Amino acid sequence: MDRLTSAARLMIVPDLDHTMVDHHDAENLSLLRFNALWEAIYRDNSLLVFSTGRSPTLYKELRKEKPMLTPDITIMSVGTEITFGNSMVPDDGWEAFLNNKWDRKIVTEETSKFPELTLQSETEQRPHKVSFYVQKDKAQDVMKTLSKRLEERGLDVKIIYSGGMDLDILPQGAGKGQALAYLIPDVYGVMIANAQEELLQWHAANAKNNPKVIHATERCAAGIIQAIGHFNLGPSTSPRDVMDLSDCKMENFVPAYEVVKFYLFFEKWRRGEIEHSEHYLSNLKAVCRPSGTFVHPSGVEKSLQECVTLFRTCHGDKQGKQFRIWVDQVLPVQVGSDSWLVSFKKWELSGEDRRCCITTVLLSSKNKTVADGLTWTHVLQTWLNGAAASDSTTWFF
Repeated sequence: MDRLTSAARLMIVPDLDHTMVDHHDAENLSLLRFNALWEAIYRDNSLLVFSTGRSPTLYKELRKEKPMLTPDITIMSVGTEITFGNSMVPDDGWEAFLNNKWDRKIVTEETSKFPELTLQSETEQRPHKVSFYVQKDKAQDVMKTLSKRLEERGLDVKIIYSGGMDLDILPQGAGKGQALAYLIPDVYGVMIANAQEELLQWHAANAKNNPKVIHATERCAAGIIQAIGHFNLGPSTSPRDVMDLSDCKMENFVPAYEVVKFYLFFEKWRRGEIEHSEHYLSNLKAVCRPSGTFVHPSGVEKSLQECVTLFRTCHGDKQGKQFRIWVDQVLPVQVGSDSWLVSFKKWELSGEDRRCCITTVLLSSKNKTVADGLTWTHVLQTWLNGAAASDSTTWFF
C-alpha cells in the first residue's frame, strides 16, 4: 500500500472461486490473461483486492493450486478478515468494528443446542466467524430460531446460508460487501457469465437497470477484463491476446509491459507456438546489451547474448505439455533519466512442478525509441524460498 504516492488509478475487487479462478479451466487461460493485463498495465499504480469466503488456510491452499497474483489487500472468511500486503497484516480497525455486539462464546453456546448443525473444520472457525453444515430442508427453521435466541442474548449477528449446505454466523457489520464498502464507497459491479443463480436473482430484482452493474458474457476472469473495457476504466486487451507480440505499440516506455511481453514470448517459444526463426532471435539480441549480464539463480553468470543463443536449444521443448510462465508484482522504479530497475517474481509451471525466482532487471532507453523497446542490460535471479528447481539446469531465464 505504501508504494502508491497518490490515489489508486483502479481498484479491482474480485471474488475468487468461480470468479477470478475458473475451476473448469484446466489451463487457467482466463486467469493468466488477467494476470498479464494487470502486471503489464495496472500493477504499478493500482490496487488488486481478493475477496473470498475462504479462511486463510484454504485461501493459501488455492494460491498453491492456481497461478494467482499477489493481491495488495485480501478479504477472507466471508468478509470478517482484511489483511494487507505479502505479510497479510490484519486491519485492526476492521477487527475493532466487528467486535460491536459480538461474543463468540455466546454464539458457540447457543449453536450447541441445535443438533441439526455440524461444526465445520477447525480451520474454518475464525474470531468473527463460526461455521457449520446444515441440511437444506432444515436451514430456514434453524436460522430463524437461532437468530431470535442470539438477539435475546444481546448479540447483533448475520446468518448466511450458501451452497446448499454452509451456514456462517458473523457480526452484523461483516460480509464481503461490507468489507468492500469499508475500503471503497463507490464501485462498478460485474456479474460474470457463470454467476450463481442467487446472484442472478438479486441482479434481476435490484440492479437490472443500474448502469454501474453489468452482466458479462464472458466467464470468470475474462468477465472481469470485459468489465474493465465496458466501463472504460483503462486498457482491456491482455498481452496474451496479442498474436504477434512484436506488434505491441505503446505511446511511452512502459517497463512492466516489456517484462510481461518478454516472458510471454519465452513461454510461446518453449511451447512451440511460434516458429523457430532467426528473425526472433535477432530481435532478442537487439534488445540485449552486448555487455549485459545474466546471473542465474544458481549463481552462475552469463552474458545476455549467450542466453539468447541458448534459446535455440529449448524451442518447442514443452510442446504438447502443460507449461506456463507468469510474472507477479512487477514493480518498476526509475533510477535515472533513461533507466529503470524492475523487480518481480517469475513463475514457471511445468506439469505439477511450480518454480519461482525473485528477479531484478535493469532496463535502459538510452539511444532507443519507443518503437525499438527498452534494452535489457542486467538480470539477476534468486530462488524464492521453497520454490527452487530440483534441477537448476532446466531453468533458462
